[in-house]
Amino acid sequence: MNASAIAKPKSVQLGHWLIGVGLGSVLWVAAYSQLTVFADALLSAAGLSRQTHLGEAVHFFFYDTPKVLLLLTGIVFVMGIIQTFFSPARTRALLSGKREGVGNLLAACLGIVTPFCSCSAVPLFIGFLSAGVPLGVTFSFLISAPMVNEVALALLFGLFGWKVAGLYLAMGLLVAIVAGLVIGKLKMERHLEQWVRDLLAEPIEQMTAEQLSWLQRLRAGGAHVREIVGKVWPYVLIGIALGAGIHGYVAEDFMASFMGRDVWWAVPAAVLLGVPMYTNAAGIIPVVEALIGKGAALGTVLAFMMSVIALSAPEMIILRKALQPTLIATFAGVVALGILCVGYVFNWLL
Repeated sequence: MNASAIAKPKSVQLGHWLIGVGLGSVLWVAAYSQLTVFADALLSAAGLSRQTHLGEAVHFFFYDTPKVLLLLTGIVFVMGIIQTFFSPARTRALLSGKREGVGNLLAACLGIVTPFCSCSAVPLFIGFLSAGVPLGVTFSFLISAPMVNEVALALLFGLFGWKVAGLYLAMGLLVAIVAGLVIGKLKMERHLEQWVRDLLAEPIEQMTAEQLSWLQRLRAGGAHVREIVGKVWPYVLIGIALGAGIHGYVAEDFMASFMGRDVWWAVPAAVLLGVPMYTNAAGIIPVVEALIGKGAALGTVLAFMMSVIALSAPEMIILRKALQPTLIATFAGVVALGILCVGYVFNWLL
């Protein structure tokens, strides 16, 4: 009796969640299909015209803000559910003991669906190593997770289509796998800080898989939306505002001359420009959209984006707590070389 009394409210709650998700999906599709109408109406209400620089910039902002936020909300909710199957503890358990090659591939793929941000770099790094994950495999995960995450893929798909998103996914995974293999072959464990090496000598912690109900998974998806969207929306607005300024006021000829396909030094310059910056995919992709709209080459702009996300100076500072300068320099150099290749490949293919 007690069991049925407990089960019934949970089944009712699950039903409410499913109805809410269904209605939310319908509203999401309806809102997404009316973005242009919405932006045009707001622009008209403001008394502006797209024939002016200001009007074009404001229209870009009115159109892209709900578009990016809708894409974020939808994909983050889905990925929040998926991530309940790949908790950090389970990820470490899956990767521990895997040999290089297979481990690098698995780690890079898991990076797509596992939560990661710069502030959690050190705990994840140490947790993986202490669970027996090889150094190179760990780096494959650390490169893939911020660079080829659900937010980046969702926004690239929504703004540029499946070909660009798919190629970005493939090239991002390739960079993560190859960089991890190279670092693994260099046998650089001696360049970990001493306290990390001492920690690796301790026995590996045994982990148990957590069983969750679908009600808990749906709640996790909702919590993921509140956490991620709640954190990144200021970056989204700043990025879109910057993109709107570029879209409305920067001349196409100027951008093409600096970041165009025929400028050979544009890709390395874009990578160097991105390193000192600190933002996330949600904040940088609206800028990417505006730059491409003004004549910048896709590969050059994506190389800039990848360096901002995967090689930011703040992340290097955080990783310095666990890595010696030689290992950090090797990591940055290998990843930067991979990003350069991605930029040139995109410019060549698209």
